[in-house]
Amino acid sequence: MTDAEQLLARVAAEARTTRPWGWDSLPTPVDADTLARAEASLGFTLPPLLTALYTRIGDGGFGPEYGLLPLLEGKSSGGEPAVVEKYHAMRESDWGWPEGVLPISHWGCAMYACVDCRTTDGQVLLFEPNGGDPRHAWFVDAPTLTTWLIAWLDGTGWYEEENDGMDLPPWEDTRTRE
Repeated sequence: MTDAEQLLARVAAEARTTRPWGWDSLPTPVDADTLARAEASLGFTLPPLLTALYTRIGDGGFGPEYGLLPLLEGKSSGGEPAVVEKYHAMRESDWGWPEGVLPISHWGCAMYACVDCRTTDGQVLLFEPNGGDPRHAWFVDAPTLTTWLIAWLDGTGWYEEENDGMDLPPWEDTRTRE
């Protein structure tokens, strides 16, 4: 079994046993047609691991805190829109949302975990706009989606109580990607 397959097995096991914030059951995975419609709407493809999460494990509802948002349709347990709808809304907002940066999970208080779909390994970014200046609202949460998922599974993410105060580096590509 490859490292990617082992990670997906760990994520699937955790997804089956935990429900973040009100999900009654794990949503069924998306089919190839739904994935194709989502990517056509976005205008870019998802990194392979993100695709596997949605097509093999479930259409959101698992992961840190509130869990991943649904991909194309529906709302999260917290009432957040699906990933594609949220991406388009943020691109049209006054935030200067970077092209190819997909909000996949809502942290609350207008904060989002996002995957940079222009990177092969899906760098994970934190959008934290509560300081008021959109140029200083972006941070590198994890260098890859793999690293981000492992931090969730191992309980070592910045959002864990024992890691309160952990500083994330600013995302330097903010100015060039708006």
